[in-house]
Amino acid sequence: MLVAVCPFFMAMSYYVYILRSQIKETYYYGSSDDPDRRLLHNNGESKGFTQRYRPWRIVFRQVFDTRAEAESAEKLLKKWKSKKMTRFVIEVKVQLTDYM
Repeated sequence: MLVAVCPFFMAMSYYVYILRSQIKETYYYGSSDDPDRRLLHNNGESKGFTQRYRPWRIVFRQVFDTRAEAESAEKLLKKWKSKKMTRFVIEVKVQLTDYM
């Protein structure tokens, strides 16, 4: 018997990611199943905060098994409100999972 595998039901990874503005040390935190897609912040489709500090580049990404874990890591980053802690995460001096 041949079974077709539907990509919709395949295991999906989720990421927490950090974008850094290339014009100012400003960071944007997010979670997504495709962080590269989020770089659309560069092309004019974005409004508000991300529009003001374009262009952006991904400086950090970490994979998680579930969307809930990735969103929890994103909330942790936002709660810290600290460029110093953000730099520690990017430089892998701090592991997000140690604080979750």
